[in-house]
Amino acid sequence: MTVQAQLQEKAKELLTEKKVDVIIGFGILETGGTGAVFITDPQQTNRLVWNDQCSVNLAVYLTRKEIKKLGKPGIVVKGCDAKAVAVLESESQIDRSIVTVIGIACEGMKESGTLQNKCLACDVHEPLHCDIVIGGTASGEVKPEQPKSARYAKLDKILSMPLEERLEYWKEEFSRCIKCYACRQSCPLCYCNVCVADKNRPVRIDTSATLKGNFAWNILRAFHLAGRCVGCSACTNACPAGIDLDLLNLTLAKAAEDHFQFRSGMERNEPPLIGSFSPDDRENFIQ
Repeated sequence: MTVQAQLQEKAKELLTEKKVDVIIGFGILETGGTGAVFITDPQQTNRLVWNDQCSVNLAVYLTRKEIKKLGKPGIVVKGCDAKAVAVLESESQIDRSIVTVIGIACEGMKESGTLQNKCLACDVHEPLHCDIVIGGTASGEVKPEQPKSARYAKLDKILSMPLEERLEYWKEEFSRCIKCYACRQSCPLCYCNVCVADKNRPVRIDTSATLKGNFAWNILRAFHLAGRCVGCSACTNACPAGIDLDLLNLTLAKAAEDHFQFRSGMERNEPPLIGSFSPDDRENFIQ
């Protein structure tokens, strides 16, 4: 039985037995392509699909009030998505006791026929912290762990640039930002009811797409995700201007691992890095 068939069968079972009220999964959209679908009828689970275009991080919907109104959710996750669910739980944004997490062992998502960068260095091909896992070790398929250097290989080029050249690179990138906030809307960990970018008494960030405002927005958002970002690349995939926002998030993720041996979403109920303290923390990063 294919992974997709197993997924459809399990989703139908969960809905029929009233263990969940809605399945948040992937389906073929009317406009074409693969995106989020919300299944409440057991007879509609044949709409669920699994392929190498299931790039969206569905965990973003767990905090949406419209979805919460549907009742107990079952959610389909890849390895990176499962880490986002773990972070939402640790930050008390979801009641994990009523969420059924259906993990699917993932071979990687593709873009234009090639694996996405995030997938090349992935070491959670089999999702963590799930209630149900389809594929992976359950079917005898085991992916090797990736070395730490591979996780941050994407940073090698930009970190090797002189500071002046690096600044010019980001000026060029951020000059294309149109302040559409697609990065924020696609991120499961941008869940504030009122974002600092939307506050106008006083205005914290230029509302228009100026270079100064674009720098402020993108850097502030990256810092808000420090020690939290799970590397799902939802923001980069959503950006209509093609800005590689992964580079910002990876830089802070590397700092978190280098200085505190912390990787977001790898453990359940782990205190957030920002906001927790250990007397054993090294302080050699303080200048």
